[in-house]
Amino acid sequence: MLELINSLGGILVPILAALAIGAGTYFGGKARGRKEERTERDTQINKQAAEARQEAQEVRNETAAMSDDAVTAELTDNWVRKPAGKGRR
Repeated sequence: MLELINSLGGILVPILAALAIGAGTYFGGKARGRKEERTERDTQINKQAAEARQEAQEVRNETAAMSDDAVTAELTDNWVRKPAGKGRR
């Protein structure tokens, strides 16, 4: 009986070591992948925010150069809903 346990122990140790290495590699890669994805997402969010700030600055500059009547006309033409067909007001 003791020989059986000793022979299994000699086989189990390398198998368990291989499983531990495999599990460590899997979970380490998974964590690295999450970190890379988070970094890419943050980069994309920062890029979109920079584009939005740039566009807002361009609009501010454009409206600052226009007269009040021109700004009002622009808003009326592009931002105010126009009345629909019959039956709608």
